[in-house]
Amino acid sequence: MEGSSFKKFVISLLILLVILSNTKPSLASRDLAPKPNTDFINTSCSATIYPRLCFSSLLRHADSIQTSPKVLTATALNVTLAAAKSTSALFLNLSQSHGLKPREIGAMKDCLEVLSDSVYELRESIAEMGKLKGSDFQVIMNDIQTWVSAALTDEDTCTDGFEGKAMNGNLKNDVRKLILNIARMTSNALALINKYASLHG
Repeated sequence: MEGSSFKKFVISLLILLVILSNTKPSLASRDLAPKPNTDFINTSCSATIYPRLCFSSLLRHADSIQTSPKVLTATALNVTLAAAKSTSALFLNLSQSHGLKPREIGAMKDCLEVLSDSVYELRESIAEMGKLKGSDFQVIMNDIQTWVSAALTDEDTCTDGFEGKAMNGNLKNDVRKLILNIARMTSNALALINKYASLHG
């Protein structure tokens, strides 16, 4: 029973991996979105370190983004937050499952803690996005950049507890892939934030 429970969580982990790592936009999404909108997203994403992931994660929101840098930036943050929350929920379930070694459970809980911090920081950055206006623009933008940078730092430290041969190799690799995907999305969001800030520099 315990082994069965653990296998179910591993399967869930792999399914989420497939969903989050899918960087190939569907043809339907490309066809339905107006070309000026997709061109705008594509051009904007060229300023990021992971442009393909950036484009695929934002393409489905092309109709709402249109050609607005602010909406693009806010959408990138919301998409990243959604992915971070899904991963955090999965980690919570996995940390409570049977079949893990004590050290693996500890590492999962440590990772979950910093990932929860990342979720909080992304939420704060989104809240600040709603306040961007007028003479306070630069001050608020600095706060947003600080929040997102902190989230990225938390994500980068999540896998620290999974170093060493004592850890389950498959689990370690799966966790790393999930966190790496979130970190890349956060990095992309930060790049779009910086680009948007430069328009008002």
